[in-house]
Amino acid sequence: MPLGKRELARIERRLIATLTDACETAKSEIKGFTWLTHTADMNAFAQTLKVTWVFETLSDRKLAQAGAKARVFELTAIALDEAGIDLEPSDHTVRFDSEEECQRAHDGDWQKRLASRGH
Repeated sequence: MPLGKRELARIERRLIATLTDACETAKSEIKGFTWLTHTADMNAFAQTLKVTWVFETLSDRKLAQAGAKARVFELTAIALDEAGIDLEPSDHTVRFDSEEECQRAHDGDWQKRLASRGH
C-alpha cells in the first residue's frame, strides 16, 4: 500500500535533518565540499531519490570521487538509515557535482541543473 501524504512528509523531514548532519560532518572532513541536496518523486521515492554532493571546484569534485567516495557513500548510508529509508547508496543514488560546473553550464542555476541531470 502506498504511503500517505502525511507519512511521506514525515520521511522527507527526517531525511532533511539526517542529510544536514551528514553535510556538517562532510564540511569538516572532505576538502572542497560545500553543500548537498536531494531530489525525489515522492510517489516513487526509493526509485527516484538522488543525493547530490556539491564541491567548490571541478578539481575538488574529482579528488573527492577518487579519494572520499567511500566516505560520501558512508555518510549518505547513515543519513538514509537514520531517516528510516531502506536504501543502499549507489552511483544511481549519489551524485557528485561542483559550483564551478554549474556556473559554467547553467549560469549558477541549480534548479535548472538538477532538473537537467535527470534528478
